[in-house]
Amino acid sequence: MEIKTAEFTLSAPRVSMCPGDNRPEYAFIGRSNVGKSSLINMLCNNRRLAKTSSTPGKTLLINHFIINREWYLVDLPGYGFAKRSKTEIAKLEQMIQGYILQREQLVNVFVLVDIRLEPQRIDLEFINWLGTSNVPFSIVFTKADKLSAAKVKANVEAYKVKLGETWEELPPIFVTSSEKKQGRQEILDYIGMINSSLNAATEL
Repeated sequence: MEIKTAEFTLSAPRVSMCPGDNRPEYAFIGRSNVGKSSLINMLCNNRRLAKTSSTPGKTLLINHFIINREWYLVDLPGYGFAKRSKTEIAKLEQMIQGYILQREQLVNVFVLVDIRLEPQRIDLEFINWLGTSNVPFSIVFTKADKLSAAKVKANVEAYKVKLGETWEELPPIFVTSSEKKQGRQEILDYIGMINSSLNAATEL
């Protein structure tokens, strides 16, 4: 699949204010400073689509982008909130959980993980929460250009081993670099495959 058009639609403070149509939605989420905005901009071939910042935790709303006028890319606030009050953290967690658990149009959550780090408890807890909540998800490793190919492979394998402690079947895994556009086509083709299967199901 190729992205021909990508346009900002709206920012919502809660799930009830998200778009009212039934187009499928693909959400992107990760810890603060994982490179989410850069990845979204890379996928959409638009450096200015999602706002990037050197300050972690700038995404505070549920941001919808309409892609090819067919599906939504959703930019969610990060978890592991940077320098926020307990009240703000609770509000953000409620927003994220409300969207993920209540949004019927949500088809898949892409969980972004910094490939340079050892498996972090906060990422593993979020991944396990998605699993116990029966939410379809994939893992997207970011910043692969910061490591050698051998180290990237070793870190991915280490993560698979860690996940294997609690998961019988691993979710789809993508390795990406926003700088080198690595993994872009794989993620887009995966979304295209799901959209095709959804379209086929509605035609039955």
